[in-house]
Amino acid sequence: MKFSSSILSAALLLSASCSSAVAFSTYQRTLASSLRSISTATPTFLASTTEKSAECTSAPSTISPEFEGARDQAIATLRAQLPPEALSTLEQPLTHFISEYFQSLSDAAAAGVKNPDGSAVTPQQAVKNMLTTLSYGLKYGLGKNKFIFEDVRHRALRGADFNDTVIDARYENEALKEKLGPDVTTDFYAAGCDFFRPSMDLEHSLVFGKDNLEKAREQLAAGENVIFLANHQSEADPQVVSCLFETCGKELGDLASHVTYVAGHKVTTDALAVPFSMGRNLLCIHSKKHIDADPETKPAKSKQNMAAMNSMLAGLKEGGMAIWVAPSGGRDRRNVDSGKIPIAPFDQKTVDMFRLMGNKSKKPTHFYPMAMVSYDLCPPPDFVEAGVGEQRNVRFTPIGIAVCDEVPNVGGAEKRHLFTEKAEEDCIKGYVDLLKGLKMEKYIPEEYSS
Repeated sequence: MKFSSSILSAALLLSASCSSAVAFSTYQRTLASSLRSISTATPTFLASTTEKSAECTSAPSTISPEFEGARDQAIATLRAQLPPEALSTLEQPLTHFISEYFQSLSDAAAAGVKNPDGSAVTPQQAVKNMLTTLSYGLKYGLGKNKFIFEDVRHRALRGADFNDTVIDARYENEALKEKLGPDVTTDFYAAGCDFFRPSMDLEHSLVFGKDNLEKAREQLAAGENVIFLANHQSEADPQVVSCLFETCGKELGDLASHVTYVAGHKVTTDALAVPFSMGRNLLCIHSKKHIDADPETKPAKSKQNMAAMNSMLAGLKEGGMAIWVAPSGGRDRRNVDSGKIPIAPFDQKTVDMFRLMGNKSKKPTHFYPMAMVSYDLCPPPDFVEAGVGEQRNVRFTPIGIAVCDEVPNVGGAEKRHLFTEKAEEDCIKGYVDLLKGLKMEKYIPEEYSS
C-alpha cells in the first residue's frame, strides 16, 4: 500500500463519517480522482523535520466537543489506514496539522466568527477544508500528476469559468485540462483564502495606512508599478494580504488578487504548499541563503534567478504590476530566549535590485514598506531548514497589515543604503504600531522601544 493511497483512503472514510454522503460526494470524487492519479509518494508530504517547532505563544484553549469529535475521528481513521512503515514518517506531522486546524476553527466558532456568506464556522467546514487541501496536496504535490511550475513567473489558476476582463488562454491547453481534470473550474486563489480565513480573527484585526493603499491602487490603475517591501511572518501571508485587503472594500480586494509574490523554491516543491501556490501569481527566486546552502545546485539556481529577473522586468515594462517581496529573504523568527519577534533585517542588495528593475522598466515604480503581523496564525519553526516538509501550526488569531508612506525611489549609488534603511525603519515602526494596536506588546523587541 502506498502512502498516498493510505491517506486518501482515510480521508474518504472520514468524509463519510462526518457528514452525509450527499454533502460530501463532491469531495469524495475529488479524493478518488487523486487516488487514481497518484502512482507513487514520498515521505516529504508534511514530513517531520529536525527543526524546533514554534511553541504555542498564547494561552491554551479547549476544543469544543463537536470539533473534538470530528478531529478525533479524522486522526483515528488516519492512523488505522496508514501502513506500519508510514507511521513513523507521516503520523505525527499529519495528526499535528489536523489537530491545529480543528482547534483553530473551534476557537473561531466559539468566538462567533461568521463566514463571508454569514454562516457559522462548523466542524463540517473544517472537515471539508482539510479533505480538499489534503487531496489537492496529494494530487498536485506528488506522483505522476504532480503540478510542474514550468515558468519562473506563474500566474494564478482561477478556473476555466472565472469571470475576469481577460480570458485565460491556458485553459484552452489540452495538457492543462487533462492534468486538472474535474478541477479545471477550481479557483485555487479562492480555495486558499477559504482555507485560512476562518482562522483569522478579522473582527479584531487591523489595517493601517489605508490612504497609502488607496494611493497605490490608483497608481496601478494608471499603469504604474507598485512594490511592497514587507516583512514576512507566516506561510499564509498571501492569504493574510487578500483577506485583510478584502475588508477594505471590493476594489482593494481585487488589487490583492493581482499581486505577484516573490517566493522561494519551497512553495513549488512542498506538497502541501503546492495547491496554495497554484492560486497565486508568483515570481520564483532563490534567496541568497538558499543558493549558498548547496554549492552543487548554485549554478542552476542562479540561472533560474536570472530568468526570473528578466520575466519580472518584462512585467514591469508592461506597467500596472504589483509585487510583494520580503527583502529579508525569509520569515521572521522569534527569539527563543526572550519570546520577542524581531523583523528579519532587509537585505540591501535585494532592495537595490528591485529599485534597478523599476528604473529599467521606464515606468514609474513606487515603493511602499508593508509591516505584517501574522506570526501567531502559522508560527514558523524557530530555526531555518533548507528542506521542505516543515511541521505546520495553525492558530485562531487577529492579524494586521500597515502600509507605510511611499519611499521615493531617488538617490545615487553612494546613498542607496539610505533607501533600504528608511524602508526598514518605516516597516519596523508600522510593525510596532500594529503590535500595540493588537495588544501583542509582548512580542516587541526591546531595541524597538528605544
